[in-house]
Amino acid sequence: MTDPRLAPYGIALLRISMGVMFLAHGFLLKVLTFGPAGTAGYFASIGYPPSVAYVVIIAETLAGVALILGVWTRLVALLALPIMLGALLQHLPNGWVFSAPKGGWEFPAFWTVALVAQAMLGSGALALGDIRRFLPGRRVATA
Repeated sequence: MTDPRLAPYGIALLRISMGVMFLAHGFLLKVLTFGPAGTAGYFASIGYPPSVAYVVIIAETLAGVALILGVWTRLVALLALPIMLGALLQHLPNGWVFSAPKGGWEFPAFWTVALVAQAMLGSGALALGDIRRFLPGRRVATA
């Protein structure tokens, strides 16, 4: 049985941890470690247009911030799915275990399922929610 007092915090833990992971992969790894040009070069080397790398960097960074803050969580989780599906497809030939050479598909598969779960669960506790309620003159129902 789900404890209604703790469930919102479990949902928030899922949301925030995925947000941190998106920032780690989108900004720390792709921008600060490899650099945008290096990331674009890598994307080109695996058959994607280099411009996709820049879209992924921006999307992962914004998704990370939005998930951490709990802003439009369901939408952000759904919009992040194509990125994870792309990563999953890229890692499929490498086998199951992510520690395999070139990384297996277990991590992107789990992350994809976690995004679906987050989209189903919503934001949980400690979330800003729909930021429109903070705009002047706007009233948004919170129920």
